[in-house]
Amino acid sequence: MSKKIGLLLVALMAVSLFFAACQPQTVEVTKEVIKTVEVEKEVVKTVEVEKEVVTTVEVEKEVEVKESATLAIEHFSIIEGTTWSGAQDRAGKRIAEKYPDVEYIYREEVGPDLTNPYAEEMIADGANIVLGNAEFMGMPLKDIADQYPDVYFGSVIASDLSTKTNFIRYFPKQYQALYLEGLIAGALTETGNIGIVSAFPSVQVIRRQAGFILGVQDAAELLGKDISVYVKYVGDWYLPAEERDIASTLITQYDVDVITQQTDSLSPMDVAEEEGIWFVGKDMDIVGFYGLSSTDTVAVSFDTRWEVLFERIVKDWLSGNPNPETVLYLGMADSMTLADGTEVFTVDLMNDNKVGVEAISSAALPLIPAEIIELVEQRRTQMIEGVWDPFFEHAFVSNGTGLDLEDLPIPAAGTEVKPVDEMPSDEWLLSMFNFDLEGTTVLE
Repeated sequence: MSKKIGLLLVALMAVSLFFAACQPQTVEVTKEVIKTVEVEKEVVKTVEVEKEVVTTVEVEKEVEVKESATLAIEHFSIIEGTTWSGAQDRAGKRIAEKYPDVEYIYREEVGPDLTNPYAEEMIADGANIVLGNAEFMGMPLKDIADQYPDVYFGSVIASDLSTKTNFIRYFPKQYQALYLEGLIAGALTETGNIGIVSAFPSVQVIRRQAGFILGVQDAAELLGKDISVYVKYVGDWYLPAEERDIASTLITQYDVDVITQQTDSLSPMDVAEEEGIWFVGKDMDIVGFYGLSSTDTVAVSFDTRWEVLFERIVKDWLSGNPNPETVLYLGMADSMTLADGTEVFTVDLMNDNKVGVEAISSAALPLIPAEIIELVEQRRTQMIEGVWDPFFEHAFVSNGTGLDLEDLPIPAAGTEVKPVDEMPSDEWLLSMFNFDLEGTTVLE
């Protein structure tokens, strides 16, 4: 081989080696592969949810207006010839006359043991309103009021003022008419002695007697007279024989020439007629309504129109009122229009079917000074207008006699319990007036 060829081969080999070194080398690389794996994560989401709020809304109950009613009255005594039960019986009849859809039913001579049995019997017969016409036998109705929530119950107030939503208490302001009677009685007495045949010491009796006594005292002051008022208690409301005996005692032993009563029989009036003295009546116009005695004996009476109170109760029930007024204490400023269109005040002077000053007996009228007649007319008008009241006008000074009540003893004699120009509350008058006024003589 020639030298040139050998050099060429060497050169070619070198070039080959050079290019080989310049070629990229394939390297096996183990790659770490990171896989993204979707993992379901428990995601706690805070979601605002609207809460259902329960709100207590007072919805007025739909009032159910009633189409009719049955008024039931439980009378503690007989009706015929009595002033208390007689007047309330007449009131029930007047309500039924004015409201054709109201029926009146009743029971007589109801004692406390019969109050609820009779009430439930009348409710079974359809009674919706049940009233007891005296507190001692009307109060048991409170015990059954919850059993008959759709029935109105009620009772006269003597001194207890307890009520329930459907147990109503009521009384008329009879003391206003009694004050006017006191003015007339004070003018009529010639002996200066006036007698009261009374039932027993109670707030009701003491309050009514106070109205009469204030009238007598005003007449005495106006006329310059010295007048004594004698009170003697019988022990109950309706004891005709005992009432007669006490009336006779007052006339024969105490020289009484004008007599009145806080009892319910007609015995005191009978005695007055027999003895030829003046009688001043209460609760009803005995001459005009019963045709008993005459204006030769009955100088004046006052009439109680319980229907004014009953109408309030009946209208509340008919209107579906679930919350009636539970204490009704109405007087001369309150009235009712009867079926015949006559307006009557809760209490008023009345005698032989005449009203107001005209109710004074024509035989008594000439014996009464003009200033007393004028004062009676003036005070009556003022009380009807609601601008004057004897219990506002006068101080209450204790006589030291009366009735001890629980936690309320009789004030000592001479104690001024209420000053002039201050009106006692209805609550006080109805439940706490427990003392006789100064100037009263209470006989044993």
